[in-house]
Amino acid sequence: MRVISESVHVHSLDENPRQSKITRHLADEGATDAFGAELAKVLKPGLMITLSGDLGAGKTALVRAMLRALGYAGKVKSPTYALVEFYVISSLYLYHFDFYRFNDPDEWHEAGFREYFNENSVCLVEWPEKAGGLLPSPDIKISLDIRESGRNVTVEAGSEKGRLCLQELE
Repeated sequence: MRVISESVHVHSLDENPRQSKITRHLADEGATDAFGAELAKVLKPGLMITLSGDLGAGKTALVRAMLRALGYAGKVKSPTYALVEFYVISSLYLYHFDFYRFNDPDEWHEAGFREYFNENSVCLVEWPEKAGGLLPSPDIKISLDIRESGRNVTVEAGSEKGRLCLQELE
C-alpha cells in the first residue's frame, strides 16, 4: 500500500489487478467536489458505475460534482422519483439512475432500462442492490460511508475497464 497523503491511501494496482481499490476521506463538500472532478476525468463511454451508501452519504453530490467538472451547468437533481436523469455532455451520454424506490428487482426489467447499458453511454447507478442481480456487472463500484467529519469513499474496479480508470486516477 502507498500513502498519497495523510488521509488518502491507494492500494497499488499491481498488487492484485482484479481487486484494484482506492480509499479516501472526503472531509467536506469541497473535497467531494474535487474527488468528483477527478472521477470525471476518467469517465469513458461504456462504463457502468454503482454508488452505494446510506441516505445522505453523498451519492448524488458526487454525481453532481462529476457533471459540473464535465462542464454541465444545468440543475442536477436526484433521480429518486424520475428513476433516471439523462445528460449529454459533448459526445458523452450519461444516465444517472436511482433505484431507491424499487420494491422488487423485477421493476428494473419492467422499466425497460436494459437498453441504456451499452458501449455508448455511462451509467451511474444509485442503490444498485434494489435491482437485485439484474444489473450488468459494474466496471467501478463506489461506496460512501458517513463519518463524524465528512465521509469515506471507496472506489473499486469490477472489470478491466474499471481497473484502467483507477490507474488513471492514481
